[in-house]
Order: sequence, then structure tokens, then C-alpha cells
Amino acid sequence: MKIKTTLLAALFAFIGFNSAGAAGKIEMQEYMIPSDTPGISLYVRNKHLAGMKKFTPAKTLLFVHGATYPAETAFDLSLGGTSWMEYIAARGYDVWLVDVRGYSKSTRPPEMAQAADQNPPVVRTDVAVRDVGSAVDFILKKRYIDKTNLMGWSWGTTLMGKYTSENNEKVNKLVLYAPQWIRKQGASLTDNGAALGAYRIVSVADAKNRWLTGVPESAKASLIPAGWFEKWADATFDTDPWGKTQSPKKLRATNGTVQDSREFWSAGKALYEPKNIRVPVMLVHAEWDADLPSYMMQEYFTKLENAPYKEMLEISEGTHTIIMEKNRMLMFTGVQQFLDHTFKPEK
Repeated sequence: MKIKTTLLAALFAFIGFNSAGAAGKIEMQEYMIPSDTPGISLYVRNKHLAGMKKFTPAKTLLFVHGATYPAETAFDLSLGGTSWMEYIAARGYDVWLVDVRGYSKSTRPPEMAQAADQNPPVVRTDVAVRDVGSAVDFILKKRYIDKTNLMGWSWGTTLMGKYTSENNEKVNKLVLYAPQWIRKQGASLTDNGAALGAYRIVSVADAKNRWLTGVPESAKASLIPAGWFEKWADATFDTDPWGKTQSPKKLRATNGTVQDSREFWSAGKALYEPKNIRVPVMLVHAEWDADLPSYMMQEYFTKLENAPYKEMLEISEGTHTIIMEKNRMLMFTGVQQFLDHTFKPEK
């Protein structure tokens, strides 16, 4: 199923402007694609410059989200006039996002319609990786290309990293934003230590508290531009048909990722081997990220033994959610440079 929309956007690049100087157009398509599970469909969104006819692996990118919030409001919520998805599309890319099962418009497993404590955690990492694979295969077939760039955030770095380690031939470059790796101590901010049901319920207050964890008190007031958190919260919590009817609004998030963290990352075990990744990799992180601290990125970097080349970017004054903070353009421009250029060692 496809819905086609054309959006006017103020593009931040010369490409996309016509000779009269008017703003270029970004075209959006939305799809519900089949997963590998009968009855489970996945929401996929695409944006590119209107009229774009040529598609290449180097100029194609797929986003996937983290453990709690969907991709559509992380990567394609217009803040300050643009979203990250539109920023990349404006530079001539064919940009996609996928919400794995249980998130946003994708089918929620039937267990999520029951009380959380009636079922074990749903959507474990291996299931979500299969959903990524379904999205990748859909894109490659639709665009007649053999590979694409991938970008994941938080738990999404595990999804994209694991997928790439098993499917290098389908990946051009890999960007991991806030990489998940073995935890030295304690549990993640998404794990309160209680018995795990199929899913957990998050409030707007929970989201704000988690977002600002680790931020110096003196920096909290200016970290998020005025109105951005509220716009994100409204859009994000409206993606849950049940949650948006609650007062105050709630959001259901699958617990498979939390169970995996307990069994692997917090237990000192890797869920997959980064040494099996054989494509160029960029790791990007912000200094105040308390969800997945800097030491994880630094350790992960050393495990990329077989990547042709690898880069690591640490950004000042930002959190786990820097993509919606005042310094987001440091991330956008840094990642864009990695995507736009292919490095070859000098001889």
C-alpha cells in the first residue's frame, strides 16, 4: 500500500533550487510492506527530491530507530524548518526510514493488546533485525540497486550492526549513532530492574527526565530549543493508538530489547561480532549521553577490525537525543561528510 505526498521544504543546499530561486520540492511516499511474519506489516517512509529518477547505492540511506521511540518522529520531525531525513534528501539522497514491528504505524504484536504481564518480552533483537532485512530487500528491489547505506540510533545500532555483520554485500556504508555495546556497570535507563512483561509504558515526564539525565544543571534550560521537546512529545505519543487516548498520554514500547540487554550487554556478552563488519563505518556520539556512555563507542571502535576504514565523532554539549538539540547540525554535517565522500589511503 502506498500513499504519495509532495512536500514543499526550504532546502539547505543549492541542489533542489530551480532557476527562479524557488524552494525545491521533496517528495514523500509511505508504504506498508510485508514482514517475514504473516499478519505483520512494517511502516516504511521515503523522501527524495521531486523528479529524482536515478538511484544509486551511494546515495540511498535507511534509518532505524532505538528501543523506545519510532523512526518517523526521530528522523523526520520538522524542527527549525527541517528534519534529518529532509536534510539528507535535500543533498540528493533517496532517504528511507522503517519502524520495526511494535512501533508507530507498523503492526503491533497481538501480545501488545493484552496486559503487559500476560506475556514475555516481545520483539527481541533477532526479530527486529529480520524487519530491517525486509525493509532493505524492499528498497533494493524497488530501486534496482544491490546495496544501501544504513544508519541506526541506540538499539538501532545493534540492529544495523548485526544486520551488516551478516549481510555485508547489501551495505554500502554504516553509520551508528550512540552505539550500544557491553555495559561496565548497572542497567540501561530503559531498565528499572522489575520483572519484564511484553512491553513497558512510558510517560512524557519519563521521556523528559531520561533525556536530561547527565546534563549539567546549568545547561538544561538552553539545551533544547524552545518548543522542540513539546512538538516531539506530541508527535511521538500520538503514534500509539492506545496511548494517545490516555490522560496524560502514554507510549507502549516493546521489552524484547530490554531482555536482550539483560542477557547480553549487561551480562558482559556481545550480541554479535563487529569484526564481521566489512564496510566503512562511522560512529557518532554526544558527550552527555547517559544511556550509552562514550566508553561504549570507544570500545566498539576497537572491535571494527575488518572495516575498510572507520571514523569516530564525539560532539560537545549533547545527549542521547542530540538530533533534536541545539548542536544537532554538528552531527548532521559530520555524518553528511562521511556519506558524501569515499576515503582512499594515499600511496
